[in-house]
Amino acid sequence: MSTSEARLSAGLRAACVLLGLALLATGLFFFAGGVKLALLHGSTYFLIAGAVIVVSAVQFMRAKSSAVIAFGAVFIGTLIWAPVDAGFDFWPLVSRLMLPSGFMALALLTWPALRRRETGKPASKRAYAFAAVIALGMVVTFVRMFQPHPTVASDGGETPLVPVAKEHAQKDWSNYGNTPGGSRFVALDQITRDNVKDLQVAWTFHTGDVPESPTGNGAEDQQTPLQIGERIYMCTPHNNVIAVDADSGKQIWKREIDAKSQAWNRCRGLAYFDATQPLTQPSVAGSTPVTPVSVAAGASCQRRLLMNTIDARLVAIDADTGALCEGFGEHGFVNLKAGLGEADDPKYQLTSAPTLAGTTVVVGGRVADNVQTDMPGGVMRGFDVITGEMRWAFDPGHDDPNVRLQPGETYARSTPNSWAPMSYDAAMNTVFIPMGSSSVDLWGANRTPLDHKYATSILALDATTGKEKWVYQTVHNDLWDFDIPMQPSLIDFPEKDGSTKPAVVFGTKSGQIFVLDRMTGKPLTRVEERTVKTGTIPNEQYSATQPFSVGMPRIGSGTLTESDMWGATPFDQLMCRISFKSMRNEGLFTVPGTDVSLDFPGSLGGMNWGSLSTDPNHHVIFVNDMRLGLWVQMIPQKTDNAVASDGGEAVNTGMGAVPLKGTPYAVNKNRFMSPFGIPCQKPPFGTLSAVDLKTQKLLWQVPVGTVEDTGPFGIKMRMKMPIGMPTLGGTLATQGGLVFIAGTQDYYLRAFDSATGREVWKARLPVGSQGGPMSYVSPKTGKQYVLISAGGARQSPDRGDYVIAYALNR
Repeated sequence: MSTSEARLSAGLRAACVLLGLALLATGLFFFAGGVKLALLHGSTYFLIAGAVIVVSAVQFMRAKSSAVIAFGAVFIGTLIWAPVDAGFDFWPLVSRLMLPSGFMALALLTWPALRRRETGKPASKRAYAFAAVIALGMVVTFVRMFQPHPTVASDGGETPLVPVAKEHAQKDWSNYGNTPGGSRFVALDQITRDNVKDLQVAWTFHTGDVPESPTGNGAEDQQTPLQIGERIYMCTPHNNVIAVDADSGKQIWKREIDAKSQAWNRCRGLAYFDATQPLTQPSVAGSTPVTPVSVAAGASCQRRLLMNTIDARLVAIDADTGALCEGFGEHGFVNLKAGLGEADDPKYQLTSAPTLAGTTVVVGGRVADNVQTDMPGGVMRGFDVITGEMRWAFDPGHDDPNVRLQPGETYARSTPNSWAPMSYDAAMNTVFIPMGSSSVDLWGANRTPLDHKYATSILALDATTGKEKWVYQTVHNDLWDFDIPMQPSLIDFPEKDGSTKPAVVFGTKSGQIFVLDRMTGKPLTRVEERTVKTGTIPNEQYSATQPFSVGMPRIGSGTLTESDMWGATPFDQLMCRISFKSMRNEGLFTVPGTDVSLDFPGSLGGMNWGSLSTDPNHHVIFVNDMRLGLWVQMIPQKTDNAVASDGGEAVNTGMGAVPLKGTPYAVNKNRFMSPFGIPCQKPPFGTLSAVDLKTQKLLWQVPVGTVEDTGPFGIKMRMKMPIGMPTLGGTLATQGGLVFIAGTQDYYLRAFDSATGREVWKARLPVGSQGGPMSYVSPKTGKQYVLISAGGARQSPDRGDYVIAYALNR
């Protein structure tokens, strides 16, 4: 044998040993995990494949050509199994096929030399050709990993743009959701899907309030600023309020409140009232008139901003000067803990903007989750916008919810609360309130009939009197923390005869969308009461049925199966399969118990506080979601010495058993993630969807967000793969045929074609954003801007204090 042949033989043997060792590790992992999965009555693929891979590995280390045949059998079996198991969805197939394809290509490269040693017939052409085909397929797949894969593809038809009529053009963005009814639609068309590519940064402002803590337990910037005339008004996580010039971003004034809380510091928005403008009185017959108010001529605070603070105060600020409105409450402040009893920080806080309903400022309050049974009540209150005097209270724990407190009395404890933004219909003088569940969210053995009536519902109240008009519930005896998390959007719902009906539309954490008659609260699309499984927690008041909004699309909340398990590699996919099969999962409304149950999409997932945006011209709503399941286990505990949690979001990130003080249980829960820190179910993990209200069907659904600024073990992947990441923050729809969104885990503000879902523009942000985009036109220059606040994305360590405005470069 020549020296060159000896070196070739040594190189071949080394390659075979290395490949054999890699296959041996893979095969043993597959086999051991496969045995466990099979014992859980899961797929036997990993067990069988693992055993054959081990055989192949041994033969490779012996430098036998049969190693290639053995692995070829695994590869062919995998090619058959993968689409049978997962269908033809792109990302599930990538998870199942990329690693075996790589091993197969390497194995084929050894085939000619191994065959020549054994038979003298190398069969080189076929082996190298097959290897090349596999390698080419891997390259094509890798390229396609950087292209979006819509879960619902558009039919490709462009909807004609509707020009903005001059009399209907937007003048101001004077409410949190743009309109009192939370449309998040801007009637401006200077920026369109055709010229959005020319958007550039117009100005950047630094608020000076940099949030901390990427877990959701500390401070986060989640604001949507206001624009009135030539000014932008913004608030910071610690409730500082700033006015800047709408064209330059230069600061005009700053009011430092500097509120602080142990957990959950944030300000989502402001309310605005102008006493110099005429009041809008209701036009619907039988509605209660709006109470007139006035400010003396020449007095300050003719135009005022109102803000809820994280330390539970309602503050009024002169919009012209930034001074406190001294005649409002006590020197500009109303104490929102009055009448609540014991409400130490952070048990009771306010994070959402107050709602201006005529001349009444309506506020709810966030009652901390998963703490204890004895908590502040969820009373809603209405205050005079000028004086701060309380006009009414609605106590959901009292038979007469509008009864006035007597000296020494407090509102009912631990009742359903409203922490999300509300909406207002001036024509009805009605405020629409999204309700949460009563404490402690996951255990309801002590709940009252009133708790069952008001929890997890939409509540319509007369804005002047606080009297109940109707209530509609979306979850019975909510044991999942499925609070209504968003501002209800007031729309004109298209009927089959071409007419429209005033309606309320909103999404839920359970991934369901409800459409209700605004006058009666009755569903306008089909809702079915379906039987669900109950549990075994003693004295729990399980509901045998739950409402399913079957007349509207469900977004990202289908029942998971083992085949839905995913991983960046087959290794973490196998671990996710084992975890899934080890849990109890009965679909939506899987009740928690003393075993480990899987709650999907979970209290974090589905749709959240960012709310919907609407297109009234085409009767379309735009919905963004996140898909983060939680596993939950109720653990029996002694109740006498339990130490309550602080009520922050970190309880959902694997803190171990957290006592539910006052109950016989602690709760242990965490996100349903792979060992690499990736959601266990298949992508996308967050989407943007367009729903046609005329047909109640999805027009399109596309993944939103890449892994550029996130990845396994918190390591940024720096790869722009549009896999679709969880979204936290809302959207903005425009009459220019665009939908803007920034609430992803990568650092971008994006614009999508509202007709097709095609991404048509994006701008790199210095840090991620959880804010809601807004848009306005300057009355001074006539220029349209798109504005976003960027303080940092959830689960990202990067933080900032940026407010950035974009305009066309022309």
